[in-house]
Amino acid sequence: MIQGSIVALVTPMDSTGAVDKESLKKLVEFHIEQGTDSIVAMGTTGESATLDENEHCDVVKCVVDYVEGRIPVIAGTGANSTTEAILLTQRAKDAGADACLLVTPYYNKPTQEGLFLHYKAVAEAVDIPQVLYNVPGRTACDMLPETIGRLSAIENIVGVKEATGELDRVKSIRGLCGDDFAIYTGDDATSCEFCLIGGNGTITVTGNIAPKLVHEMITAALDGNRALAESIDAKLTGLHQHLFIQSNPIPVKWAVVEMGLMEKGIRLPLTWLTADCYETVREAMQQAEVI
Repeated sequence: MIQGSIVALVTPMDSTGAVDKESLKKLVEFHIEQGTDSIVAMGTTGESATLDENEHCDVVKCVVDYVEGRIPVIAGTGANSTTEAILLTQRAKDAGADACLLVTPYYNKPTQEGLFLHYKAVAEAVDIPQVLYNVPGRTACDMLPETIGRLSAIENIVGVKEATGELDRVKSIRGLCGDDFAIYTGDDATSCEFCLIGGNGTITVTGNIAPKLVHEMITAALDGNRALAESIDAKLTGLHQHLFIQSNPIPVKWAVVEMGLMEKGIRLPLTWLTADCYETVREAMQQAEVI
Protein backbone atom coordinates (compact mmCIF):
# COMPACT_ATOMS: atom_id res chain seq x y z
CA MET A 1 0.00 0.00 0.00
CA ILE A 2 1.26 3.47 -0.92
CA GLN A 3 0.99 5.67 2.16
CA GLY A 4 2.02 9.08 3.42
CA SER A 5 2.39 12.41 1.63
CA ILE A 6 1.57 12.03 -2.06
CA VAL A 7 2.04 15.25 -4.02
CA ALA A 8 -0.49 16.16 -6.69
CA LEU A 9 2.27 17.54 -8.87
CA VAL A 10 1.80 20.73 -10.88
CA THR A 11 2.85 20.57 -14.53
CA PRO A 12 5.52 23.18 -15.31
CA MET A 13 4.93 25.19 -18.49
CA ASP A 14 6.69 27.99 -20.29
CA SER A 15 5.13 31.32 -21.25
CA THR A 16 3.48 29.76 -24.31
CA GLY A 17 1.86 26.98 -22.27
CA ALA A 18 4.21 24.25 -23.55
CA VAL A 19 5.29 21.62 -21.01
CA ASP A 20 8.67 22.52 -19.50
CA LYS A 21 10.43 19.17 -19.09
CA GLU A 22 13.59 20.63 -17.58
CA SER A 23 11.59 22.14 -14.73
CA LEU A 24 9.54 18.95 -14.42
CA LYS A 25 12.72 17.01 -13.75
CA LYS A 26 13.80 19.67 -11.24
CA LEU A 27 10.47 19.31 -9.41
CA VAL A 28 10.81 15.54 -9.23
CA GLU A 29 14.26 15.85 -7.66
CA PHE A 30 13.00 18.51 -5.25
CA HIS A 31 10.23 16.23 -3.99
CA ILE A 32 12.45 13.22 -3.57
CA GLU A 33 15.00 15.30 -1.65
CA GLN A 34 12.27 16.77 0.57
CA GLY A 35 10.78 13.40 1.54
CA THR A 36 7.62 13.23 -0.55
CA ASP A 37 6.41 9.62 -0.39
CA SER A 38 4.84 9.39 -3.86
CA ILE A 39 4.02 11.57 -6.87
CA VAL A 40 0.76 11.89 -8.77
CA ALA A 41 1.59 12.86 -12.34
CA MET A 42 -1.16 14.34 -14.48
CA GLY A 43 -3.78 14.55 -11.78
CA THR A 44 -6.29 17.37 -11.96
CA THR A 45 -3.79 19.70 -10.22
CA GLY A 46 -1.46 18.87 -13.12
CA GLU A 47 -3.96 20.44 -15.53
CA SER A 48 -4.93 17.11 -17.05
CA ALA A 49 -8.08 18.70 -18.45
CA THR A 50 -6.13 20.96 -20.82
CA LEU A 51 -3.34 18.68 -22.05
CA ASP A 52 -4.08 16.50 -25.05
CA GLU A 53 -3.72 12.72 -24.85
CA ASN A 54 -0.16 12.55 -26.14
CA GLU A 55 1.05 15.39 -23.92
CA HIS A 56 -0.69 13.81 -20.93
CA CYS A 57 0.96 10.43 -21.49
CA ASP A 58 4.33 12.00 -22.23
CA VAL A 59 4.32 13.83 -18.87
CA VAL A 60 3.53 10.57 -17.07
CA LYS A 61 6.37 8.80 -18.90
CA CYS A 62 8.79 11.63 -18.11
CA VAL A 63 7.95 11.54 -14.39
CA VAL A 64 8.38 7.75 -14.30
CA ASP A 65 11.74 8.09 -16.03
CA TYR A 66 12.91 10.94 -13.79
CA VAL A 67 11.90 9.12 -10.58
CA GLU A 68 13.86 6.02 -11.58
CA GLY A 69 11.99 3.79 -9.14
CA ARG A 70 12.93 5.77 -6.03
CA ILE A 71 9.31 6.44 -5.01
CA PRO A 72 6.00 5.27 -6.48
CA VAL A 73 4.42 7.19 -9.35
CA ILE A 74 0.65 7.33 -9.63
CA ALA A 75 -0.73 8.47 -12.99
CA GLY A 76 -3.92 10.48 -13.25
CA THR A 77 -5.98 8.67 -15.88
CA GLY A 78 -9.58 9.64 -15.15
CA ALA A 79 -11.96 10.92 -17.80
CA ASN A 80 -15.68 11.42 -18.27
CA SER A 81 -15.53 8.92 -21.12
CA THR A 82 -15.01 5.32 -20.02
CA THR A 83 -13.26 4.52 -23.30
CA GLU A 84 -10.82 7.40 -22.81
CA ALA A 85 -10.15 6.42 -19.19
CA ILE A 86 -9.28 2.88 -20.31
CA LEU A 87 -6.93 4.23 -22.99
CA LEU A 88 -5.14 6.60 -20.60
CA THR A 89 -4.86 3.88 -17.96
CA GLN A 90 -3.36 1.41 -20.42
CA ARG A 91 -0.84 3.98 -21.62
CA ALA A 92 0.11 4.78 -18.01
CA LYS A 93 0.71 1.10 -17.36
CA ASP A 94 2.83 0.88 -20.51
CA ALA A 95 4.83 3.91 -19.29
CA GLY A 96 5.69 2.13 -16.05
CA ALA A 97 3.39 3.87 -13.57
CA ASP A 98 2.91 2.05 -10.27
CA ALA A 99 -0.80 2.84 -10.00
CA CYS A 100 -3.50 5.05 -11.53
CA LEU A 101 -5.82 7.65 -10.03
CA LEU A 102 -9.18 8.03 -11.73
CA VAL A 103 -11.40 11.02 -11.00
CA THR A 104 -15.14 10.46 -11.18
CA PRO A 105 -16.63 11.30 -14.58
CA TYR A 106 -17.33 15.03 -14.51
CA TYR A 107 -20.21 17.03 -15.97
CA ASN A 108 -22.28 14.09 -17.21
CA LYS A 109 -23.32 13.21 -13.60
CA PRO A 110 -23.64 9.41 -13.78
CA THR A 111 -25.78 7.47 -11.33
CA GLN A 112 -24.15 5.35 -8.62
CA GLU A 113 -24.68 2.31 -10.85
CA GLY A 114 -23.06 4.19 -13.72
CA LEU A 115 -20.05 4.95 -11.52
CA PHE A 116 -19.78 1.32 -10.50
CA LEU A 117 -19.90 0.08 -14.08
CA HIS A 118 -17.46 2.78 -15.26
CA TYR A 119 -14.78 1.86 -12.74
CA LYS A 120 -15.44 -1.85 -13.11
CA ALA A 121 -14.87 -1.57 -16.86
CA VAL A 122 -11.55 0.25 -16.43
CA ALA A 123 -10.34 -2.19 -13.77
CA GLU A 124 -11.21 -5.20 -15.90
CA ALA A 125 -9.58 -3.69 -19.00
CA VAL A 126 -6.21 -2.75 -17.46
CA ASP A 127 -4.38 -4.83 -14.87
CA ILE A 128 -2.80 -2.10 -12.75
CA PRO A 129 -3.62 -0.93 -9.19
CA GLN A 130 -6.31 1.74 -9.40
CA VAL A 131 -7.37 4.44 -6.94
CA LEU A 132 -10.83 5.99 -7.14
CA TYR A 133 -11.07 9.77 -6.81
CA ASN A 134 -14.14 11.50 -5.42
CA VAL A 135 -14.19 15.30 -5.58
CA PRO A 136 -17.82 16.42 -6.00
CA GLY A 137 -16.96 20.10 -5.57
CA ARG A 138 -15.21 19.97 -8.94
CA THR A 139 -17.10 17.21 -10.77
CA ALA A 140 -20.75 17.64 -9.68
CA CYS A 141 -20.69 13.90 -8.95
CA ASP A 142 -20.50 12.35 -5.47
CA MET A 143 -19.47 8.70 -5.28
CA LEU A 144 -21.09 7.39 -2.11
CA PRO A 145 -19.31 5.12 0.39
CA GLU A 146 -21.63 2.26 -0.53
CA THR A 147 -20.47 2.44 -4.16
CA ILE A 148 -16.84 2.58 -3.04
CA GLY A 149 -17.54 -0.51 -0.95
CA ARG A 150 -18.87 -2.39 -3.99
CA LEU A 151 -15.86 -1.38 -6.05
CA SER A 152 -13.37 -2.39 -3.34
CA ALA A 153 -14.27 -6.02 -4.00
CA ILE A 154 -12.57 -5.73 -7.42
CA GLU A 155 -8.99 -6.93 -6.89
CA ASN A 156 -7.07 -4.12 -8.58
CA ILE A 157 -9.18 -1.28 -7.16
CA VAL A 158 -6.98 -0.66 -4.15
CA GLY A 159 -7.99 2.69 -2.69
CA VAL A 160 -9.89 5.96 -2.87
CA LYS A 161 -8.97 9.64 -2.76
CA GLU A 162 -11.84 11.13 -0.80
CA ALA A 163 -11.87 14.90 -1.27
CA THR A 164 -15.20 15.91 0.24
CA GLY A 165 -13.57 17.02 3.51
CA GLU A 166 -16.19 14.97 5.39
CA LEU A 167 -14.20 13.19 8.08
CA ASP A 168 -16.99 10.77 8.98
CA ARG A 169 -16.45 9.11 5.60
CA VAL A 170 -13.18 7.60 6.84
CA LYS A 171 -15.04 5.35 9.26
CA SER A 172 -17.82 4.46 6.86
CA ILE A 173 -15.47 3.65 3.97
CA ARG A 174 -13.17 1.65 6.26
CA GLY A 175 -16.10 -0.36 7.54
CA LEU A 176 -17.26 -1.14 4.02
CA CYS A 177 -13.85 -1.77 2.45
CA GLY A 178 -11.64 -3.26 5.16
CA ASP A 179 -8.15 -2.54 6.41
CA ASP A 180 -6.34 -3.44 3.18
CA PHE A 181 -8.09 -0.69 1.20
CA ALA A 182 -6.19 2.62 1.08
CA ILE A 183 -8.13 5.74 2.02
CA TYR A 184 -6.46 9.02 1.08
CA THR A 185 -7.71 12.54 1.62
CA GLY A 186 -7.74 15.12 -1.13
CA ASP A 187 -8.58 17.94 1.28
CA ASP A 188 -5.45 19.55 2.71
CA ALA A 189 -7.28 21.45 5.44
CA THR A 190 -8.48 18.24 7.11
CA SER A 191 -5.56 15.97 6.17
CA CYS A 192 -4.02 15.92 9.65
CA GLU A 193 -7.20 14.77 11.38
CA PHE A 194 -8.06 12.47 8.46
CA CYS A 195 -4.85 10.48 9.01
CA LEU A 196 -5.14 10.57 12.80
CA ILE A 197 -8.53 8.83 12.60
CA GLY A 198 -7.54 6.08 10.21
CA GLY A 199 -6.70 7.46 6.77
CA ASN A 200 -3.60 6.24 4.95
CA GLY A 201 -2.28 9.51 3.59
CA THR A 202 -2.94 12.67 1.63
CA ILE A 203 -2.85 13.48 -2.05
CA THR A 204 -1.83 17.04 -1.48
CA VAL A 205 -1.70 20.42 -3.17
CA THR A 206 0.07 22.00 -0.18
CA GLY A 207 2.82 19.41 -0.62
CA ASN A 208 3.91 21.19 -3.81
CA ILE A 209 5.08 24.09 -1.67
CA ALA A 210 6.02 22.54 1.70
CA PRO A 211 6.77 18.89 0.94
CA LYS A 212 9.03 18.31 3.94
CA LEU A 213 6.51 19.68 6.43
CA VAL A 214 3.59 17.81 4.88
CA HIS A 215 5.60 14.57 4.93
CA GLU A 216 6.53 15.10 8.58
CA MET A 217 2.97 16.02 9.56
CA ILE A 218 1.40 13.02 7.84
CA THR A 219 4.07 10.66 9.21
CA ALA A 220 3.33 11.87 12.74
CA ALA A 221 -0.42 11.49 12.18
CA LEU A 222 -0.03 7.95 10.82
CA ASP A 223 2.09 7.13 13.89
CA GLY A 224 -0.71 8.42 16.13
CA ASN A 225 1.36 11.32 17.46
CA ARG A 226 -1.43 13.91 17.61
CA ALA A 227 0.56 16.63 19.38
CA LEU A 228 3.40 16.59 16.86
CA ALA A 229 1.11 16.29 13.85
CA GLU A 230 -1.04 19.21 14.96
CA SER A 231 1.96 21.41 15.79
CA ILE A 232 3.38 20.90 12.30
CA ASP A 233 -0.02 21.35 10.67
CA ALA A 234 -0.40 24.72 12.40
CA LYS A 235 2.42 26.04 10.20
CA LEU A 236 0.57 24.85 7.11
CA THR A 237 -2.90 26.28 7.78
CA GLY A 238 -2.30 29.37 5.65
CA LEU A 239 -1.26 27.27 2.66
CA HIS A 240 -4.18 24.87 3.15
CA GLN A 241 -6.53 27.84 2.92
CA HIS A 242 -4.92 30.29 0.55
CA LEU A 243 -3.69 27.91 -2.14
CA PHE A 244 -7.38 27.83 -3.03
CA ILE A 245 -7.94 31.59 -3.02
CA GLN A 246 -8.51 31.18 -6.76
CA SER A 247 -9.19 27.97 -8.68
CA ASN A 248 -6.56 25.26 -8.20
CA PRO A 249 -3.86 25.13 -9.55
CA ILE A 250 -3.67 28.89 -10.14
CA PRO A 251 -2.30 29.87 -6.69
CA VAL A 252 -0.03 26.85 -6.26
CA LYS A 253 1.64 27.42 -9.63
CA TRP A 254 2.31 31.03 -8.68
CA ALA A 255 3.84 29.84 -5.40
CA VAL A 256 6.09 27.28 -7.13
CA VAL A 257 7.35 30.07 -9.40
CA GLU A 258 8.00 32.25 -6.32
CA MET A 259 10.20 29.44 -4.99
CA GLY A 260 12.26 29.53 -8.19
CA LEU A 261 11.39 25.98 -9.20
CA MET A 262 9.81 26.74 -12.58
CA GLU A 263 8.86 29.52 -14.96
CA LYS A 264 5.53 31.32 -15.23
CA GLY A 265 3.14 29.29 -17.36
CA ILE A 266 -0.47 28.06 -17.26
CA ARG A 267 -3.05 27.05 -19.85
CA LEU A 268 -6.30 28.70 -20.74
CA PRO A 269 -9.02 28.74 -19.59
CA LEU A 270 -6.97 29.09 -16.40
CA THR A 271 -5.21 32.43 -15.98
CA TRP A 272 -2.32 33.59 -13.83
CA LEU A 273 -2.93 34.56 -10.20
CA THR A 274 -4.13 38.15 -9.94
CA ALA A 275 -1.86 40.65 -8.20
CA ASP A 276 -4.33 41.33 -5.38
CA CYS A 277 -3.73 37.76 -4.14
CA TYR A 278 0.07 37.78 -4.17
CA GLU A 279 0.61 39.01 -0.63
CA THR A 280 -1.96 36.62 0.85
CA VAL A 281 -0.26 33.58 -0.68
CA ARG A 282 3.19 34.93 0.11
CA GLU A 283 2.28 35.34 3.80
CA ALA A 284 1.09 31.73 3.90
CA MET A 285 4.42 30.64 2.42
CA GLN A 286 6.26 32.67 5.05
CA GLN A 287 4.19 31.06 7.80
CA ALA A 288 5.32 27.67 6.50
CA GLU A 289 8.90 28.99 6.31
CA VAL A 290 9.38 28.00 2.68
CA ILE A 291 10.45 31.52 1.67
